[in-house]
Amino acid sequence: MAKRDYYEVLGVGRNASATELKSAYRKLAMQHHPDRNAGDGEAERRFKELNEAYEVLKDDQKRAAYDQFGHAAFEGGAGGRPGFDFGSFADVFDDLFGDFMGGGRRRGNQSRGGDLRYNLEISLDQAFAGKQAQIRVPTSVRCEACTGTGSANGAAPGVCPSCRGAGRVRAQQGFFTIERTCPTCGGNGRVIADPCDACSGSGRVHREKTLSVTIPQGVEDGTRIRLAGEGEAGARGGPPGDLYIFVSVAPHRLFSRDGANIYCRIPIPLTTAALGGQIEVPTIEGKRARIQVPAGTQTGHRFRLRGKGMTELHGHARGDMFAEIVVETPVNLTKRQQELLRAFEEAGNGATHPESEGFFARVKELWGELRD
Repeated sequence: MAKRDYYEVLGVGRNASATELKSAYRKLAMQHHPDRNAGDGEAERRFKELNEAYEVLKDDQKRAAYDQFGHAAFEGGAGGRPGFDFGSFADVFDDLFGDFMGGGRRRGNQSRGGDLRYNLEISLDQAFAGKQAQIRVPTSVRCEACTGTGSANGAAPGVCPSCRGAGRVRAQQGFFTIERTCPTCGGNGRVIADPCDACSGSGRVHREKTLSVTIPQGVEDGTRIRLAGEGEAGARGGPPGDLYIFVSVAPHRLFSRDGANIYCRIPIPLTTAALGGQIEVPTIEGKRARIQVPAGTQTGHRFRLRGKGMTELHGHARGDMFAEIVVETPVNLTKRQQELLRAFEEAGNGATHPESEGFFARVKELWGELRD
């Protein structure tokens, strides 16, 4: 008998999303599961058909091959037929229904230690120069009393009596037979008869350890640094996890950063902007740079200082620094200063303020065209 189209089997369209596929399969699998239809050969056949269809369509590569070649993509040695077997279905079933029993199955002795996260804030100056930081991390380390074995007398763990070393047990849940992690051994398949008093048989204890971390020059905000093997110790001698350091760069009082470039707003007196002159500006490495301000410089004008920006990560080049001019309007004027400014205004003409003169001239033209 010719096979039915996999999309038809699951009752979805060919453009169905992964979520829609999963939802359709879950609903139909529960309906036709053999535990719910004992002795019903048709339900068993339908259940196998559903599993075969979902095994193909849930995998992007298999689905692409099926969309192009149909069932022929899995026949005649082209990757083998998906078929039904308990092992493959167990993975699918655990993925869909594992939450019934508080999580999926644990395969084997998964005793690797957990990964840790540490948030480290540095200044922009430290990001420029790099830094050797000392950090204190609360974590789990190998128990010295039992050398990480978890056993008080050094004896090897015995076979778990509940799961007989499998690390998993089965339980009847209504119409279903659910497989879950063995609660006695935690999925390890082995138990310790005489646990270590210091670590209660886990092989690890809680401690705070100090680590030295190299922060490279040019590091950017949000950079993640991985320290392999510096995470939590694994249970009963298992391999340790990793430590991930997330670097954040605090805002600077003077500078802002965009990649390898540095930006700084430089206020200058009105007289310097009008007459011109030389000013000194700070740089990120703590030095001074001189800028020649031409007469008539306006607010917003940027001066580019090549090679005065940030160091680049994993390199020796530097970005540029951009000094943006802000012309400061005088305040708290004396009577004499006010008189001089009025005299300057009276003696002036359109040439001294070309932008404002031009702007208001255009405004007058516009108003002349408008009607009340």
